[in-house]
Amino acid sequence: QVQLVESGGGLVQPGGSLRLSCVASGSIFSIYSMGWYRLAPGKQRELVAGIARDGRTNYADSVKGRFTITRDNAKDTVYLQMNSLKFEDTAVYYCNAYAAGLSSWGQGTQVTVSS
Repeated sequence: QVQLVESGGGLVQPGGSLRLSCVASGSIFSIYSMGWYRLAPGKQRELVAGIARDGRTNYADSVKGRFTITRDNAKDTVYLQMNSLKFEDTAVYYCNAYAAGLSSWGQGTQVTVSS
């Protein structure tokens, strides 16, 4: 089992930046991929960015060129650097880990883009 703890959300103006962090613990060796999802009011949960064990990444079209997912294996941490934030990026962001056929979720961190 994998436990995930997110941090780094907050209030930012349009055009601003935030960096989210997700620290993993537990059965880290079994993690195949990790990702960031978001859930906005009235919308379905969507995958924002993912990173596989081999380092391959993928992004939602809406964030390509603005968001970057990276990982620090030494710290068991995955980051989401969010630049040029827009109003529509406002959501609760959740970290996800897929390991041994199971999906684990963090508690979520709120990102609000507002002027």
